[in-house]
Amino acid sequence: MKINHLLPLGLLLLSCAATQAQQQKPLSLDEAISIAVTQSTEATLADTRVNTAELDVDNVKNNVYPDFKISGQYQRLTEPSVKFKIPLGESGEPAPGETATASPKVNSVVVGMANLSMPVFSGFRLKNNIEASENMYKAQTFNAASVKEQLAMQTIILYANLYKAQQSVSLIEENLKSANQRVTDFTAMEQNGLLARNDLLKAQLQSSNIQLTLDDAKKQVSTLNYQLATLLKLPEGTQIAVSDAYFKNSGALTPSLTENDAIAQRSDLEALRWQQKASESNVKIAKADYYPSVSFVAGYTALNIQNVLEVHNAINFGVAVSYDISNIFKGSKKIKAAESRAEETRQQVELLSERVKVQVQLALENYNLALKQNRVYTEAVAQSGENFRIVKDKYDNGLVDTNDLLEADVQQLQSRLNEAFSKADITQRYYELLNASGKLTNSFTLTQKQ
Repeated sequence: MKINHLLPLGLLLLSCAATQAQQQKPLSLDEAISIAVTQSTEATLADTRVNTAELDVDNVKNNVYPDFKISGQYQRLTEPSVKFKIPLGESGEPAPGETATASPKVNSVVVGMANLSMPVFSGFRLKNNIEASENMYKAQTFNAASVKEQLAMQTIILYANLYKAQQSVSLIEENLKSANQRVTDFTAMEQNGLLARNDLLKAQLQSSNIQLTLDDAKKQVSTLNYQLATLLKLPEGTQIAVSDAYFKNSGALTPSLTENDAIAQRSDLEALRWQQKASESNVKIAKADYYPSVSFVAGYTALNIQNVLEVHNAINFGVAVSYDISNIFKGSKKIKAAESRAEETRQQVELLSERVKVQVQLALENYNLALKQNRVYTEAVAQSGENFRIVKDKYDNGLVDTNDLLEADVQQLQSRLNEAFSKADITQRYYELLNASGKLTNSFTLTQKQ
């Protein structure tokens, strides 16, 4: 009996949970971009790479500090045979003309050492290593900014496409109601002998085609909603409700930029410039092999060989110099390779600069085209609406056939869809233009999640 009483309650809870899972989440474009550039997996990975590069800089800087090592050993020996070459007297001191005959019992050896080594000169290798690592850190920082720019653009495209799909569903559902009502009216007319059955079949076929189009539009909404929710790491089942505020006044957007602005502000281009500086530092590092390495060294040693020898306070200090003669012959190839990599990076900067100019020009042309298309589609909505009204009047008066009526209805739906799409296209093209100029993320107010 308890199970029978609990079953309706369980079904009610499951129903509420399912309803909650499918609840719509209003999401503005600013919020979507803010989440994408701060919480998405790609953004987190980009920040981690920046952090790694910063730690690499700290590790390289540690090389300028002295190395200080302490070591110790304790060894047990198995009754070695010890014979002194230094003659010993009766008092235990060396005596001229005497030969050591005593063989002390040695069971252990204890050794303790402390060594200090501090680099003084290494052909400027340490200085250039630090410069190279700092330049790579800055390059990684701009790489992260570039990744976030692309994430923002990807979010805008998904957001705009989701808006288009949702507008399609809304407009097609509205058109489907009219088509189904037409089928109902035609059915009554056909039953009363006022309409040919062929005309009824045409209306039914159009209603079926609209239903198929609606199903495809709903599939597009579901697919785009899933892609955007996954990118933003939203809970599974979240239904995103986009805001049309970004698309209503899209024609009022007025971008102002030049190719020179884009070249100066693009994060990916700036990242390449810092990589070029790092590669130039690597050339200097390769040339450091031509110089000797000089370091200050100091040490302390303590030694105890049981029953034989004790050494304390054995302090040493001085200067160590090392020079690999083979680098005179091998270094030239290493330097040429480093110079070639530096030249390769320089050419990449030049190539990307040319591509940026092309991207800005193309984005500007696409934006202007979207504005022109919107004006045409807006006029087409009024024209198709008036055309449908005229054709409907003629059809009611028997002056045109069913084909003309259905064609006018399709044209009216298509023009309304084109107008809705063109508004989204203007907004998307505008942000593509900002993305090409490196100003995209700066155009939004992004809030970091605490």
